[in-house]
Amino acid sequence: MANTKSAKKRIKVTFKKALRNRAMKSRTKTAMKKVVAACGAGDVATARQALTGAVKTIDKAASRGVYHKNNAARKKSKLARMVNRISA
Repeated sequence: MANTKSAKKRIKVTFKKALRNRAMKSRTKTAMKKVVAACGAGDVATARQALTGAVKTIDKAASRGVYHKNNAARKKSKLARMVNRISA
């Protein structure tokens, strides 16, 4: 257990940040699953709309440091390719 006041505070802050990061990752994964589901169903309009939302949440997560920028770019690219395949 932490002995100093600053160490106790760091534990609290780290816990709060971890919760925030976990929530952001969960939100991002859900948005990505919506795109995958729409692509699986072959619904182009819904897939495009879901892609817009997913890109927004991925960008937000990357800007807040939840994902590395290259990881975020890779996720967005993968989803965009998926949507482009069903729309072509």
